[in-house]
Amino acid sequence: MELILQPEPLTAESFAPFGELVSVRGKPIMINNGTTERYHNLAQVTVGAEPQSGQGIISIFRAQPRTLPMSIGMMERHPLGSQAFLPSSDEPYLVLVCLSHIVNGDEVPDPSSFKLFLASGEEGVNYKANCWHHPLLALNRVCDFWIVDRVGPGNNLEEFFFPDDWNIRINL
Repeated sequence: MELILQPEPLTAESFAPFGELVSVRGKPIMINNGTTERYHNLAQVTVGAEPQSGQGIISIFRAQPRTLPMSIGMMERHPLGSQAFLPSSDEPYLVLVCLSHIVNGDEVPDPSSFKLFLASGEEGVNYKANCWHHPLLALNRVCDFWIVDRVGPGNNLEEFFFPDDWNIRINL
């Protein structure tokens, strides 16, 4: 199998099957005597249905720039909670996601549903729980991202490595 992926614009509508776009594109609520714009409730953080399911945490990930074109060998997902990536700079980055399908009784990434988005660096994404995605894809320089996700009991990381005869590449 061979797939060549080209990025498309990142919009709330196009990303909706995979999670939520987090940006300041909407209308703010003015607070603190008009000195602060609050962009309220931009994404829903999920950490499980039960209190013992885990807790939400905030981290910083420092992403090294990728060289394009590049091959894609794996995807990952977090079954027990959402995961938000919020860039701390206005550097563009790529977001690679896909839906699931069943193969031999296992839920695995569906290559026919791959979507590659070009994020401007002025918005973040909040992956739904169980959304297959590629690890961070910084483009031009080292970039920091604020991460909101789950920590706690249970395995919250699943990785899927594509067969060696699959050729999946990102071009710009």
